Amino acid sequence: MNTADVNAGLSLCRSAKWNQLARDWELFLQLSPNGCRVALSKEQVVGTVTTISYQHFFSWIGMVLVDPEQRRKGIGLQLLNEALNILEKEETVKLDATPAGREVYLKLNFVDEYPLSRMNAIVDEKKLTQSGAQLLAESDLNDVAIFDTEIFGADRKILLQWLLKGTPQLAFILKENENVKGYCLGRHGYNYTQIGPVVADNIDIAKHLVSAALHNCIGEPVIIDISHFDKNWMMWLIDLGFVEQRSFMRMYRGSNNFRTITRKQFAITGPEFG
Repeated sequence: MNTADVNAGLSLCRSAKWNQLARDWELFLQLSPNGCRVALSKEQVVGTVTTISYQHFFSWIGMVLVDPEQRRKGIGLQLLNEALNILEKEETVKLDATPAGREVYLKLNFVDEYPLSRMNAIVDEKKLTQSGAQLLAESDLNDVAIFDTEIFGADRKILLQWLLKGTPQLAFILKENENVKGYCLGRHGYNYTQIGPVVADNIDIAKHLVSAALHNCIGEPVIIDISHFDKNWMMWLIDLGFVEQRSFMRMYRGSNNFRTITRKQFAITGPEFG
């Protein structure tokens, strides 16, 4: 895949009712210029897959899309195998699977890790409380990246910087004695504004961060992709008016042997980024 294929990728996103914009595709190509693929039929793009390597701690597969008129021809499986070939030297490969996709990934030796839910709402300002979070500045990024690496398991500063640049009004931070205790970022999409990642030492900090971001999304459709590690976190979102739109299963292939603190990851960036 190259930049000339971005419009085709966007067309596939619209067919699937996915949320990505052109800048998302451009980031995939920036992060992995030789690791994204398209499937062609009669010189037309009919499928895509992206890969990202997080410093060889683990790698990620995303954006498995096939033209609706070309499905059931094995194109998706071919793209997945191509991605696995690209990542064959990686110790761990991960992805977030839809229920239908999970059945395919199980046959490729992926293993369930934990479930995720996409929650969506149009937020009512009356349901939000005031937040103690502060806007995240460019000068905070180094400290945020260090904090994030300890919890996420790899350095993704480029991704965090991209999110901050694209949607600074959704970027918030909480500190204690100048130490980062949590942050959140977000991005605009074709169908929704997405909040995430949200990384915090505890649920109260996560609530402050998301509340601050949601104050800048009043009346807009919003999504947030969360794990199920803390039932109180999901219940808090439900109290704000969020409902589950769809489910995912985080899966992996390989050792999955790297340091990460999942309970502090209150929202992921999205299934395509982890």
